[in-house]
Amino acid sequence: MKHLKHNYGLGGVAIGNGFKEISDEQAQKTLEAAWNAGVRYYDTSPWYGLGLSERRFGHFLHNKNREEYQLSTKIGRILTATKNLPKTMWHNPSPFDYRYDYSAEATRRSVEDSLQRLGVESLDFVFIHDLSPDHDNDYKNGTTWEDHFKVAQNGAMPELEKMKEEGLIEAWGLGVNTRPPILKSLEVSKPDVFLAAIQYSLLDHKDALNNLFPAIEENNAELIIAAPFNSGLLTGSERYNYADDVPDEIKTRLKKIKEIAAKHKVNLTAASLQFSLAPTCVGNVLAGASEPRQVEENKNALEVKIPAKFWTDLKDKDLIEANAPIPG
Repeated sequence: MKHLKHNYGLGGVAIGNGFKEISDEQAQKTLEAAWNAGVRYYDTSPWYGLGLSERRFGHFLHNKNREEYQLSTKIGRILTATKNLPKTMWHNPSPFDYRYDYSAEATRRSVEDSLQRLGVESLDFVFIHDLSPDHDNDYKNGTTWEDHFKVAQNGAMPELEKMKEEGLIEAWGLGVNTRPPILKSLEVSKPDVFLAAIQYSLLDHKDALNNLFPAIEENNAELIIAAPFNSGLLTGSERYNYADDVPDEIKTRLKKIKEIAAKHKVNLTAASLQFSLAPTCVGNVLAGASEPRQVEENKNALEVKIPAKFWTDLKDKDLIEANAPIPG
C-alpha cells in the first residue's frame, strides 16, 4: 500500500523555535505560505519546542479539511509540566520537561496528547523518534538505544500496529538520524514508512545509498528524506546536522560543490532538494522553514530545471557517488 501522497513536506523543527525564536504570528504566516504554495504534508513532534511546534501546527491545520493534507508526529518522549526547564536546543520552548519512554502505555499517551495539541482526530504517520545511537548521551541511567529498542519492540511497535487497526493512525515507522535502527526494525516488525534525517544529501549520502536504500526496497517500505540541507549548511548557514561544528572535510566538499554550482548557475537549494528526492525508494523530501520566503523558495525549487552537466561534473570530481540517482 502506498501511503505517501505528496513529494514535498514542511518539517516542524523551525516552527518549534529550533534555531531561533520566532513569534506565533511568524509561525502562522509561514504555515499559511506553505498551504498557499500547495504543501499538503506536515511533520512535527512533541520534542520540537517541547510541544510548541505541535500547538502551532494544530492552531493552523485544525480548521483545514482533514482529507486535504497528511500529518505526522512522533513518539518516544513524554512531556510533563515544570517550572525548571531542561537545557535543550529549543529557544524559549513550552514549560515542559521530558523523559524517554518507548513503552506501549507511553506510546498511547503520547499519541493522545499529540492529537489534543494538534486538534485532529487521527494521524497519517507516527514515527518512533530518536531511537538511535546518536542519542546515547541523552538517555538516562546509562541506557543505550539498544536498551530502548527492546522496550519499543515489545511496546511501541505492537501498540502502533494496534492503533492502525483502530484507525487512529494510518502507518508508522522510525524517525531517526542513523541507519542501524531502521534496519533492526525491519528485522523484528513491519514498519510502513521511515523518516531518515541527515542521511541522504549532496554532502553525505554514500551509506544510505548503498546500505539503507536496498533494505527499504526489499521490504516494500516507503522513505522520507529529511534535512536535505544538512540542517542549513547547504542553504548558507554555518550549521551542520543540528550542530555548529562543521568538519573540515565537509567544508572542502561544500566549497567544490559551490564552485561547480556557480559554473552552471545552479541554485543549491534546488539541487539539494531534487537530489534527495531522486532515488526511486524516496517518496517525499521534508524541509523546514521559519518564514514564508523560505517555504515558497523550497517548494518552487523542486520545479527548477538543472543542467545535466552539473550532475556529470559532480560525479567526475567524485563529489557525489557514481551510482547516485540524479534528477531527470
